Order: sequence, then C-alpha cells, then structure tokens
Amino acid sequence: MPQFDPSSFASQLFWLIVTFTALFMIVWRFAIPRIGDVMDQRQKMVDDDLERAAQFKAEAESAIATYEKALAEARAQARAVLKESEASLQETQEARQREVSARLAEEIKNGEARIAKARDEALDSLADIAADTAAAAAEKVAGIRPAPDETRKAVAATLEKRAN
Repeated sequence: MPQFDPSSFASQLFWLIVTFTALFMIVWRFAIPRIGDVMDQRQKMVDDDLERAAQFKAEAESAIATYEKALAEARAQARAVLKESEASLQETQEARQREVSARLAEEIKNGEARIAKARDEALDSLADIAADTAAAAAEKVAGIRPAPDETRKAVAATLEKRAN
C-alpha cells in the first residue's frame, strides 16, 4: 500500500496540513457561524417562549386574583342582600302580625259590643216581658191591673238588685 510507504510521509504530512487547514478555514468561516446563528435563533426562541410563558403566568395569576376578588365581593354582596332580605322579611312578618293582632282585637271588641248590645236588648225585652207577666199575674191573682210604668219600675228594681 502506497500510503504506508515511509518515503512519501513528508508529502502526505504536507497535504494533511494543507487539507486540514483548508477544511478548518471553510468550517470556521462558513459552517460554524451558521451553526452559531441557528443556535442563537433557537436560544432566542426559547428565551422568547420563556418570557411569554412568564407573561402568561403573570396574566393568569392576575386573572385569578381578580376572579377571587370578584368572587369575594359577590359573596359579600350576597350576604348583604340576604341580611337585607331577612330584615325586610322580618319587618313584613312583624307588620302583618301587628295588623292581624289589631284586626283580631278590633273583631273581639266588636264582638263584645254586639254581645253586650244583644244582652242589653235581651234584658230590656226580658224586663218588658217580666213587667207584662207581672201585670197579668197581678190581674189574675188580685183582679186589678197595675199601671205599666209601676210594673216596669218594680221589675227594673228587682233586676238591679240581682245584678249587684
């Protein structure tokens, strides 16, 4: 094999250095900058993606904080509305209860007045009936007819004694 011939080592070494240097210069001038640019672009994309992710995270945290604040305000407002409704309902219930109590008291008062009026009418009627009965009894027993005013006075005095 000719490449293992020691007499051609010097020329092979020369061409190795020339070829290596030329290849090194081509790679150093063209390939490495392109690879570096691609790596820089990729690093920039990764950094941009990380930055956008951080922005999205900050926006999400802000949205969550806003949501929680709005939720807390809504809950507080709901509690206030509930308390207000309970108070309003309590006031309405108390007003209706007072109204019903007043109406019942009025009906009781009117009922008592009607009962008293009916009792007085019955007593007046009873007094007239008792006076007529006493006059008829006196006429049958004694044979005399007493004056109606005297009979009524006597019955009224008797009823008054019994009432006291």
